[in-house]
Amino acid sequence: MEQVVQILGSVLVLIPFALAQWGRTSTHSRRYLALNLSGSAILAADAALTAQWGFLLLEGVWAVVSAVGLLAVLRGRTPRAAH
Repeated sequence: MEQVVQILGSVLVLIPFALAQWGRTSTHSRRYLALNLSGSAILAADAALTAQWGFLLLEGVWAVVSAVGLLAVLRGRTPRAAH
């Protein structure tokens, strides 16, 4: 079952990444951010349950960054781009 959870979380992160790379979605779109948030949160929870601390750090930060970006978009603001 753990493998199924990891595959689901990974697919939820990889699909929007691939779509963005192919120019099919924006990295600031609700869909992109929501899928990233969902996938990374699933993977972070799995990492926490299995005491994989490096993976938890990676996916936890990924989830927080995605959540902040999604909240900004939902509030009508575009997340800041790097200059």
